[in-house]
Amino acid sequence: MEGLVIKNTGSWYIVRTEEGRDYACKVKGTFRLRDIRSTNPVAVGDRVYFETDKEETGLISDIADRKNYIIRRSSNLSKASQIIAANLDLFVPVVTVRHPETSPVFIDRLLVTAEAYGIPAVLVFNKIDLYDPFDLEYLEGLETLYHSIGYGTLRTSSVTGEGVDELRALLSGKVTLFSGNSGVGKSTLVNAMEGEEVARTNDISSYHKKGMHTTTFSEMYAMKNGGYIVDTPGVKGFGVVDMKKDEISHYFPEIFRESKGCRFANCQHINEPGCAVKEAVESHVISESRYNSYLSIRDDESESKYR
Repeated sequence: MEGLVIKNTGSWYIVRTEEGRDYACKVKGTFRLRDIRSTNPVAVGDRVYFETDKEETGLISDIADRKNYIIRRSSNLSKASQIIAANLDLFVPVVTVRHPETSPVFIDRLLVTAEAYGIPAVLVFNKIDLYDPFDLEYLEGLETLYHSIGYGTLRTSSVTGEGVDELRALLSGKVTLFSGNSGVGKSTLVNAMEGEEVARTNDISSYHKKGMHTTTFSEMYAMKNGGYIVDTPGVKGFGVVDMKKDEISHYFPEIFRESKGCRFANCQHINEPGCAVKEAVESHVISESRYNSYLSIRDDESESKYR
């Protein structure tokens, strides 16, 4: 049989067939995902092939080719990475200026990962009903910055409903990944768009009495007006993987653009003479916060730094 992975709970996966039936599945012992070293060989959003036994437990034997995926550094030091979701049309970092504050470095790590894997991204600034005038002024500065780079932004509030209709329309018919720090209101925003509580912690044993845990993995929700949302657990940080230091600047569009004026083709934009990127930072053509994010990712050598 063939189905869509809608939930990952570690060693178990919930797979939904075209008929709308859900199966609790494990990965076949001989199954290996080619060329990707990760903690999870199968991810939410994958199309998989599986068999069932007499107890209706599924065994995943193969995976269809992915068009893309989003990956982050894993907190499991024995593995290099964790695949968050696959086959995406849009990546939506949900961020907040306050309650809690999302750091610009964290925002840029999400955007760099989206650039690296060729997935369009739109920034959603949530909880705007809680912002005071100083917060709103800071927000306007962030919006101006990211618009100048080429990213779309949207203000939302699950309390007042501001931006919810616009976000719903933006996601219609797409497979969209929501990601962000804990407490930014991702699940509440999903529920606001759907008009009911769809994003919540479920007891997966209701699908199958296998004692599976549901609090630390991604889940995909079908939207009423078409498309899917992949809601992820909140993370403290976002470590990038599989990026060589001399390639990181390629995923900052404004740095890549200005780097064409550097004296040396292999300029790392740190202390080299004739660096057009450093000159652009000094003249405020490139934001200092974005440049600092670039340096932060270059220095990201500790596997435990951004769990």
